[in-house]
Amino acid sequence: MAVRIGELLLKEQRITPAQLEEALELQKSNGGKLGYNFVKLGFVQDGEIASLLSKQYGVPSIDLSQFDIDAGVIKLVPAATAQKYEIVPVSRAGATLTIAMSDPTNVFAVDDITFMTGYRVEPVVASQTAIVAALDRYYPSAAGAEGQDTSESQLELANKALEEMPQLGDDDVEVLDEMEDVDVLTLEQQGGEAPVVRLVNVVLASAIQKGASDIHIEPYEKEYRIRYRIDGTLYNVMVPPLKFRDAITSRLKIMAKLDIAEKRLPQDGRIKLRLSSDGGTQEIDFRVSCLPTLFGEKIVMRLLDQSKLMLDMTKLGFEPDSLSKLKAAIDRPWGLVLVTGPTGSGKTNTLYSAIAQINTPATNIMTAEDPVEFNITGVNQVQMRENIGLNFAAALRSFLRQDPNVILVGEIRDFETAEIAVKAALTGHLVLSTLHTNDAPSTVNRLMNMGIEPFLVASAVNLICAQRLVRRVCTNCSEEQPTPPPALEEIGFSPAEADTVVPCKGVGCDQCNDTGYKGRIGLYEVMEINDEINEMVLLGASTLELRRKAIDLGMLTLRASGLRKVAAGHTSIEEVLKETVK
Repeated sequence: MAVRIGELLLKEQRITPAQLEEALELQKSNGGKLGYNFVKLGFVQDGEIASLLSKQYGVPSIDLSQFDIDAGVIKLVPAATAQKYEIVPVSRAGATLTIAMSDPTNVFAVDDITFMTGYRVEPVVASQTAIVAALDRYYPSAAGAEGQDTSESQLELANKALEEMPQLGDDDVEVLDEMEDVDVLTLEQQGGEAPVVRLVNVVLASAIQKGASDIHIEPYEKEYRIRYRIDGTLYNVMVPPLKFRDAITSRLKIMAKLDIAEKRLPQDGRIKLRLSSDGGTQEIDFRVSCLPTLFGEKIVMRLLDQSKLMLDMTKLGFEPDSLSKLKAAIDRPWGLVLVTGPTGSGKTNTLYSAIAQINTPATNIMTAEDPVEFNITGVNQVQMRENIGLNFAAALRSFLRQDPNVILVGEIRDFETAEIAVKAALTGHLVLSTLHTNDAPSTVNRLMNMGIEPFLVASAVNLICAQRLVRRVCTNCSEEQPTPPPALEEIGFSPAEADTVVPCKGVGCDQCNDTGYKGRIGLYEVMEINDEINEMVLLGASTLELRRKAIDLGMLTLRASGLRKVAAGHTSIEEVLKETVK
């Protein structure tokens, strides 16, 4: 049980320490639960055990001996399941099935019976002695089968019966599949009153209200914690009792339509939630990733809010020159446009904004994504499924037979995908994709390291955009933070700029949860692949040489983009230093 019945009985002064020792000795020799052994020894009555458990769990108790359970209710739960979990179905009212159990915290029993019956399960407490007696009464054949070893006479009768049975051929036996499709959404509604369900709903709703981008639910040996990532930084928000670990995990896996029985392998799923607030409703998608760790399964959920998707390129934080270069690149009829940066740097938002810019009825746009984060009207979006062989390379090959104008590839991960993307870009298609590199110039060498020939890179790539996200200074509590000019020059400002720039920093207020920051803005390094850069690529120039040339031609580096935003008061020096190098 989740609680120690012996300690509870001692605390309530229902037994003595000597009686506890005697019951523990009996349990060691005969097995069974401790409460059952207390009743067997005559130290406590059945009703006392049930009453104590009811008080501990906050669940009503029931005296099964006073009930005459309907046969139709008994049939709802198979004998094997009832015996396995030591539960007895008591009654059914509408969509609610009441079951008696000695341990109402057994979430696996509740989940199994919920899936099996399709009813909302309401547990009540009964003592183990009463449950065993009820099982013997209502499931007599199962009790006999799981009771003592079969006697010799029973074996003889069984053998005789087998001999008298008619011989059956292979064609005489048909295996029927009795599994039913279970509507998980219906089960969620039916289970809406359970404490764990309410806890999970509070966690999800609170994350939406606080503007979190991710929820981390992490089990450790002696702690269970929940963290939100808000504006790129993780914050502790809750430490639920460790005993809720399995219940919370099972609830989330049911909501995400994952296999709750599989605890050894990573799983990915999706939850769609409708939240009513301020007189309106909003639909939020949660991308769920479940990963087995040393002390349980860690769950990370990425919040995908369609209403917060920024598709206006002018509001993403691009400098005017960088934005005009990007717009020119995506307006070209063919070529490869790459957006690079680490996970969570806003690459998807930039690509979706680019697609929104060129999404017209005259354009056929195909996307291959893993996963599809947001639905865009007028765009043909394909979800990757590695387990059946539908990867980026396979999708790209199929796209080329779908008469596309624009192709978006979620990520170039390997040579095969890179090769097809480059060939598509060279044969009259505009291809947009992402790569994981540190800056724009290093992307060229990354492609060549993947196996793409320099002349193909030079011919295919139109533009490379590297980006990072930094936190915005809260406009409500922003204050000037005068900084000595030598310190500003050291981080990259020119002497003339260092004399005039006054950085800002938020002091903390209610609107920004005393962090000094609210929202995020992008830093962008946009490198246009023009004739001069092309020639250097063909000659095998290093990343450093490409970088110097691009800066000479007017490219703003990530650091330079950040310094401009510091000068404009959009972000702080600390944020820029954290995300960029000089």
